Amino acid sequence: MAEAGVRKKISVTVNGVKYEREVNVRTLLSDFLRRELGLTGTHVGCEQGVCGACTILIDGQAIRSCLTLAVQADGRSVTTIEGIGSPEQLHPIQQAFWENHGLQCGFCTPGFVISAYAFLSENPNPTDEEIREALSGNLCRCTGYQGIIKSVKAVAEKMQATAVSNTK
Repeated sequence: MAEAGVRKKISVTVNGVKYEREVNVRTLLSDFLRRELGLTGTHVGCEQGVCGACTILIDGQAIRSCLTLAVQADGRSVTTIEGIGSPEQLHPIQQAFWENHGLQCGFCTPGFVISAYAFLSENPNPTDEEIREALSGNLCRCTGYQGIIKSVKAVAEKMQATAVSNTK
């Protein structure tokens, strides 16, 4: 077991920018992103990996950053909600959440958007049941989920329509 004061130098690419930092080997990736890099869009809810608010992508795979050590991201590519879109240029998933009332307080939204992003990259034409299953690891206390499911379905349909029109 590592001592509390043991530090390690890591190199990680976050949202396309390479960072080199020395971190305590026990620092959680969620804390590293929020405190070291100022990327506060990654929310920490339960701190047990249950709620999904801290979901990010590592090398394209959705993971819980509250269950991952910063040293585990060494040499890897991390994408947070800040890397998906911006207030000026929303990602289509973010736009769909806005248009379909897939958010209320917004605390869980970054985790849902990242989870939907990863899911749709693997399954661009999902059924409602597949969407529900894919997002079952994310919890929301406000919306009742209908707007969230509708948002993911809407962006999937939009992506399908774009793919079809691009083949013509």
